[in-house]
Amino acid sequence: MILSAIVAVAQNGVIGNNNQLIWHITEDLKYFRAKTTAHTIIMGRKSYESVGKALPNRRNIVISRSTDFTALDCEVVNSLEAAISLCSDENEVFIAGGGEIYRAALSQCDRLYITEISQAYEGSTTFPEVDKSQWIEVSREDFNGGVKYPHPFSFVVYERVK
Repeated sequence: MILSAIVAVAQNGVIGNNNQLIWHITEDLKYFRAKTTAHTIIMGRKSYESVGKALPNRRNIVISRSTDFTALDCEVVNSLEAAISLCSDENEVFIAGGGEIYRAALSQCDRLYITEISQAYEGSTTFPEVDKSQWIEVSREDFNGGVKYPHPFSFVVYERVK
């Protein structure tokens, strides 16, 4: 199984504010959907609550420390390890946030799909710092802006150096 993280990260490492996305990049949402459809996504409770529902055409696993938490059309587990163990027979599984889950999973990830946003934002949630010596960039697609987003961004895929 390939364990991948998929995330949009501002220039200063910010990924969200008060449990919400800060930006709306139509192209990034389509990229996320294209990469994760027909795969399993693992997310924390706060990320699930910010989305408000299971994402369609994907297996949704939500991590929550609360034993009575339920999420419609999702499997709920109490640890990252439990979530990953449910997916051992799958080709690729995506870590889809939030900050705590990314921090816990990064050392286990084989691949990173990062939308690098060339703009800094104020926010309460950050992506952990990536030691670039541990990763090799395998693809990059640069944009000067989006249909509705005025700043440059890039879709970058990194794979862990073996």
